[in-house]
Amino acid sequence: MNDPPLDPELLKAFVAVADKCSFTRAAEMLNRTQSAVSMQIKRLEDRLGVILLHRSKSRVGLSPAGEDLLGYARRLLALNDEAIARLGERKIAGSVRLGVMDDYGTAIMPPLLANFMANHPAIHVEMETGLTATMPARLGAAYDLVIAMHAEGHNQGEFLRREQAVWAVGAEPIEASDPLPVALYPRGCLFRDWAMAALDDAKRPWRLAFVSRSAAVEQIAAQGLAVTVVKAGTFPARLRPLSEQDGMPRLPAAEIRLHRAGRLSRAATLLADHLQVELSQATDQIR
Repeated sequence: MNDPPLDPELLKAFVAVADKCSFTRAAEMLNRTQSAVSMQIKRLEDRLGVILLHRSKSRVGLSPAGEDLLGYARRLLALNDEAIARLGERKIAGSVRLGVMDDYGTAIMPPLLANFMANHPAIHVEMETGLTATMPARLGAAYDLVIAMHAEGHNQGEFLRREQAVWAVGAEPIEASDPLPVALYPRGCLFRDWAMAALDDAKRPWRLAFVSRSAAVEQIAAQGLAVTVVKAGTFPARLRPLSEQDGMPRLPAAEIRLHRAGRLSRAATLLADHLQVELSQATDQIR
Protein backbone atom coordinates (compact mmCIF):
# COMPACT_ATOMS: atom_id res chain seq x y z
CA MET A 1 0.00 0.00 0.00
CA ASN A 2 1.36 3.42 -0.97
CA ASP A 3 1.97 5.97 1.77
CA PRO A 4 -0.43 8.95 1.66
CA PRO A 5 1.02 12.17 0.23
CA LEU A 6 2.24 14.97 2.43
CA ASP A 7 -0.41 17.58 3.20
CA PRO A 8 0.67 21.02 1.87
CA GLU A 9 -0.96 22.72 4.88
CA LEU A 10 1.24 20.71 7.24
CA LEU A 11 4.32 21.54 5.20
CA LYS A 12 3.38 25.22 5.21
CA ALA A 13 3.15 25.18 9.01
CA PHE A 14 6.50 23.40 9.27
CA VAL A 15 8.27 25.90 6.99
CA ALA A 16 6.75 28.82 8.92
CA VAL A 17 8.01 27.48 12.27
CA ALA A 18 11.43 26.73 10.77
CA ASP A 19 11.71 30.25 9.34
CA LYS A 20 10.48 32.04 12.46
CA CYS A 21 12.15 29.68 14.98
CA SER A 22 8.98 30.14 17.01
CA PHE A 23 5.50 28.59 17.16
CA THR A 24 4.06 31.91 18.30
CA ARG A 25 5.49 33.96 15.41
CA ALA A 26 4.61 31.21 12.91
CA ALA A 27 1.02 31.19 14.19
CA GLU A 28 0.80 34.97 13.75
CA MET A 29 2.10 34.73 10.20
CA LEU A 30 -0.34 31.94 9.31
CA ASN A 31 -3.22 33.64 11.14
CA ARG A 32 -3.75 30.54 13.29
CA THR A 33 -3.58 29.77 16.97
CA GLN A 34 -0.35 28.45 18.44
CA SER A 35 -2.06 25.24 19.47
CA ALA A 36 -3.33 24.69 15.92
CA VAL A 37 0.20 25.06 14.52
CA SER A 38 1.61 22.74 17.19
CA MET A 39 -1.03 20.17 16.27
CA GLN A 40 -0.11 20.42 12.58
CA ILE A 41 3.58 19.84 13.33
CA LYS A 42 2.65 16.83 15.53
CA ARG A 43 0.55 15.38 12.70
CA LEU A 44 3.44 15.83 10.24
CA GLU A 45 5.91 14.17 12.63
CA ASP A 46 3.50 11.27 13.20
CA ARG A 47 3.03 10.93 9.45
CA LEU A 48 6.79 10.74 8.82
CA GLY A 49 7.70 8.90 12.01
CA VAL A 50 10.50 11.32 12.89
CA ILE A 51 11.11 14.32 15.16
CA LEU A 52 11.35 17.46 13.03
CA LEU A 53 11.82 20.20 15.65
CA HIS A 54 13.69 20.56 18.93
CA ARG A 55 11.78 22.79 21.31
CA SER A 56 13.32 24.83 24.11
CA LYS A 57 12.17 27.75 26.26
CA SER A 58 14.04 30.30 24.15
CA ARG A 59 13.67 29.01 20.58
CA VAL A 60 12.69 26.21 18.24
CA GLY A 61 15.35 24.53 16.12
CA LEU A 62 15.44 21.93 13.39
CA SER A 63 16.38 18.34 14.06
CA PRO A 64 18.59 16.58 11.47
CA ALA A 65 15.42 15.12 9.94
CA GLY A 66 13.85 18.59 9.92
CA GLU A 67 16.86 20.02 8.10
CA ASP A 68 16.50 17.27 5.48
CA LEU A 69 12.80 17.94 5.05
CA LEU A 70 12.99 21.74 4.84
CA GLY A 71 14.39 21.89 1.30
CA TYR A 72 11.88 19.35 0.03
CA ALA A 73 9.04 21.21 1.75
CA ARG A 74 9.98 24.50 0.09
CA ARG A 75 10.15 22.85 -3.33
CA LEU A 76 6.82 21.04 -2.88
CA LEU A 77 5.08 24.23 -1.79
CA ALA A 78 6.62 26.20 -4.68
CA LEU A 79 5.45 23.58 -7.18
CA ASN A 80 2.00 23.62 -5.61
CA ASP A 81 1.79 27.42 -5.95
CA GLU A 82 3.14 27.27 -9.50
CA ALA A 83 0.55 24.68 -10.55
CA ILE A 84 -2.32 26.70 -9.04
CA ALA A 85 -1.10 29.91 -10.70
CA ARG A 86 -0.62 28.23 -14.08
CA LEU A 87 -4.06 26.65 -14.07
CA GLY A 88 -5.53 29.95 -12.91
CA GLU A 89 -4.00 31.69 -15.94
CA ARG A 90 -5.87 29.31 -18.27
CA LYS A 91 -9.10 30.86 -16.99
CA ILE A 92 -8.05 34.42 -17.88
CA ALA A 93 -10.19 35.72 -20.73
CA GLY A 94 -10.08 38.76 -22.97
CA SER A 95 -9.04 40.14 -26.36
CA VAL A 96 -5.61 41.55 -27.18
CA ARG A 97 -4.96 43.84 -30.17
CA LEU A 98 -1.49 43.26 -31.63
CA GLY A 99 0.27 45.21 -34.37
CA VAL A 100 3.30 43.69 -36.09
CA MET A 101 5.38 43.86 -39.28
CA ASP A 102 4.05 41.91 -42.25
CA ASP A 103 6.95 39.44 -42.46
CA TYR A 104 6.84 38.73 -38.73
CA GLY A 105 3.10 38.24 -38.94
CA THR A 106 3.62 35.64 -41.65
CA ALA A 107 6.81 33.84 -40.65
CA ILE A 108 7.35 34.23 -36.90
CA MET A 109 4.15 35.05 -35.04
CA PRO A 110 1.88 32.08 -35.99
CA PRO A 111 3.74 29.40 -33.97
CA LEU A 112 4.30 31.79 -31.06
CA LEU A 113 0.60 32.65 -30.95
CA ALA A 114 -0.42 29.00 -31.32
CA ASN A 115 1.69 28.07 -28.31
CA PHE A 116 0.32 30.99 -26.28
CA MET A 117 -3.32 30.32 -27.09
CA ALA A 118 -2.95 26.61 -26.33
CA ASN A 119 -2.02 27.61 -22.78
CA HIS A 120 -4.56 30.45 -22.61
CA PRO A 121 -7.61 29.21 -24.55
CA ALA A 122 -9.91 31.99 -23.31
CA ILE A 123 -7.68 34.79 -24.66
CA HIS A 124 -8.32 35.99 -28.22
CA VAL A 125 -5.60 37.76 -30.21
CA GLU A 126 -6.49 40.20 -32.97
CA MET A 127 -3.36 40.71 -35.07
CA GLU A 128 -2.88 43.45 -37.68
CA THR A 129 0.15 43.45 -39.96
CA GLY A 130 1.67 46.33 -41.88
CA LEU A 131 4.13 49.18 -41.57
CA THR A 132 4.80 49.69 -37.88
CA ALA A 133 6.35 53.17 -37.99
CA THR A 134 3.11 54.84 -36.85
CA MET A 135 1.66 52.00 -34.78
CA PRO A 136 3.28 52.87 -31.40
CA ALA A 137 1.61 56.30 -31.50
CA ARG A 138 -1.77 54.53 -31.64
CA LEU A 139 -1.21 52.37 -28.58
CA GLY A 140 -4.29 52.28 -26.41
CA ALA A 141 -6.59 53.60 -29.14
CA ALA A 142 -5.93 50.91 -31.77
CA TYR A 143 -3.44 48.48 -30.25
CA ASP A 144 -2.59 46.97 -26.89
CA LEU A 145 0.81 45.75 -28.09
CA VAL A 146 3.02 46.65 -31.04
CA ILE A 147 6.14 44.89 -32.27
CA ALA A 148 7.91 47.54 -34.33
CA MET A 149 11.18 48.00 -36.19
CA HIS A 150 13.44 50.94 -35.36
CA ALA A 151 16.91 52.20 -36.19
CA GLU A 152 19.60 51.10 -33.75
CA GLY A 153 19.76 53.22 -30.62
CA HIS A 154 16.01 53.74 -30.31
CA ASN A 155 15.23 54.07 -26.61
CA GLN A 156 11.48 53.45 -26.47
CA GLY A 157 9.84 50.09 -25.90
CA GLU A 158 11.54 46.85 -24.87
CA PHE A 159 14.44 45.57 -26.97
CA LEU A 160 13.69 42.12 -28.37
CA ARG A 161 16.30 41.36 -31.01
CA ARG A 162 18.58 42.83 -33.66
CA GLU A 163 17.76 42.44 -37.37
CA GLN A 164 20.22 43.03 -40.18
CA ALA A 165 18.82 44.54 -43.38
CA VAL A 166 19.87 42.38 -46.36
CA TRP A 167 19.61 42.91 -50.10
CA ALA A 168 17.80 40.00 -51.76
CA VAL A 169 17.04 38.75 -55.26
CA GLY A 170 15.66 35.62 -56.91
CA ALA A 171 17.59 32.41 -57.48
CA GLU A 172 18.43 33.44 -61.03
CA PRO A 173 20.76 36.42 -61.59
CA ILE A 174 18.87 39.61 -62.32
CA GLU A 175 19.26 40.79 -65.88
CA ALA A 176 21.88 43.49 -66.25
CA SER A 177 20.10 46.80 -66.26
CA ASP A 178 20.92 50.39 -65.56
CA PRO A 179 19.30 51.81 -63.52
CA LEU A 180 18.87 48.91 -61.06
CA PRO A 181 15.18 47.93 -60.56
CA VAL A 182 14.21 47.93 -56.87
CA ALA A 183 11.04 46.61 -55.17
CA LEU A 184 10.26 48.29 -51.85
CA TYR A 185 7.53 49.04 -49.33
CA PRO A 186 5.79 52.47 -49.37
CA ARG A 187 6.97 55.66 -47.66
CA GLY A 188 7.33 55.20 -43.92
CA CYS A 189 9.25 51.94 -44.25
CA LEU A 190 12.68 52.13 -42.61
CA PHE A 191 14.20 49.68 -45.11
CA ARG A 192 12.93 51.78 -48.02
CA ASP A 193 14.72 54.86 -46.65
CA TRP A 194 17.91 52.90 -46.02
CA ALA A 195 17.90 51.26 -49.47
CA MET A 196 17.45 54.55 -51.30
CA ALA A 197 20.08 56.34 -49.23
CA ALA A 198 22.61 53.52 -49.60
CA LEU A 199 22.21 53.38 -53.39
CA ASP A 200 22.46 57.16 -53.69
CA ASP A 201 25.57 57.28 -51.46
CA ALA A 202 27.15 54.53 -53.58
CA LYS A 203 26.20 56.49 -56.74
CA ARG A 204 24.46 53.38 -58.05
CA PRO A 205 21.73 54.31 -60.56
CA TRP A 206 18.36 52.79 -59.57
CA ARG A 207 14.65 53.03 -60.23
CA LEU A 208 11.65 52.17 -58.08
CA ALA A 209 10.16 49.33 -60.10
CA PHE A 210 7.55 48.09 -57.64
CA VAL A 211 5.89 49.31 -54.44
CA SER A 212 3.63 47.27 -52.16
CA ARG A 213 2.52 47.14 -48.51
CA SER A 214 2.67 43.34 -48.58
CA ALA A 215 5.19 40.58 -49.16
CA ALA A 216 4.47 40.92 -52.87
CA VAL A 217 7.80 42.75 -53.09
CA GLU A 218 9.45 39.41 -52.33
CA GLN A 219 7.49 37.73 -55.13
CA ILE A 220 8.68 40.36 -57.58
CA ALA A 221 12.28 39.83 -56.47
CA ALA A 222 11.86 36.05 -56.69
CA GLN A 223 10.86 36.40 -60.34
CA GLY A 224 14.09 38.25 -61.09
CA LEU A 225 12.30 41.53 -61.80
CA ALA A 226 13.96 43.60 -59.07
CA VAL A 227 16.08 43.49 -55.94
CA THR A 228 14.52 44.15 -52.54
CA VAL A 229 15.49 44.43 -48.87
CA VAL A 230 14.46 41.89 -46.22
CA LYS A 231 15.35 41.03 -42.63
CA ALA A 232 18.03 38.43 -42.04
CA GLY A 233 15.86 36.73 -39.41
CA THR A 234 12.97 36.20 -41.82
CA PHE A 235 14.99 35.74 -45.01
CA PRO A 236 12.71 33.95 -47.54
CA ALA A 237 13.92 30.60 -48.82
CA ARG A 238 13.01 31.56 -52.40
CA LEU A 239 15.49 34.44 -52.39
CA ARG A 240 19.25 34.68 -52.14
CA PRO A 241 21.24 37.41 -50.36
CA LEU A 242 23.36 40.00 -52.11
CA SER A 243 26.37 41.60 -50.45
CA GLU A 244 29.13 44.10 -51.14
CA GLN A 245 30.85 41.36 -53.17
CA ASP A 246 27.84 41.54 -55.51
CA GLY A 247 28.23 45.29 -55.88
CA MET A 248 25.50 46.21 -53.41
CA PRO A 249 26.10 48.86 -50.71
CA ARG A 250 26.08 47.80 -47.06
CA LEU A 251 22.84 48.35 -45.13
CA PRO A 252 22.39 49.20 -41.42
CA ALA A 253 20.94 46.94 -38.74
CA ALA A 254 17.58 47.51 -37.07
CA GLU A 255 16.16 46.86 -33.62
CA ILE A 256 12.90 45.03 -33.03
CA ARG A 257 11.12 46.45 -29.97
CA LEU A 258 7.96 45.64 -28.06
CA HIS A 259 5.68 48.55 -27.17
CA ARG A 260 2.92 48.21 -24.56
CA ALA A 261 -0.09 50.46 -24.02
CA GLY A 262 -0.06 52.40 -20.75
CA ARG A 263 -2.78 50.32 -19.12
CA LEU A 264 -2.91 46.64 -20.04
CA SER A 265 -5.37 43.92 -19.17
CA ARG A 266 -4.07 40.75 -17.56
CA ALA A 267 -4.58 38.99 -20.91
CA ALA A 268 -2.45 41.56 -22.77
CA THR A 269 0.26 41.43 -20.11
CA LEU A 270 0.47 37.64 -20.41
CA LEU A 271 0.86 37.87 -24.19
CA ALA A 272 3.43 40.67 -23.93
CA ASP A 273 5.54 38.68 -21.48
CA HIS A 274 5.29 35.58 -23.69
CA LEU A 275 6.43 37.45 -26.79
CA GLN A 276 9.20 39.23 -24.91
CA VAL A 277 10.70 35.92 -23.79
CA GLU A 278 10.25 34.06 -27.07
CA LEU A 279 11.52 36.78 -29.40
CA SER A 280 14.43 37.77 -27.15
CA GLN A 281 15.74 34.21 -27.35
CA ALA A 282 15.96 34.34 -31.14
CA THR A 283 19.18 35.41 -32.84
CA ASP A 284 19.96 36.83 -36.28
CA GLN A 285 20.17 34.20 -38.95
CA ILE A 286 19.61 33.83 -42.69
CA ARG A 287 17.38 30.84 -43.19
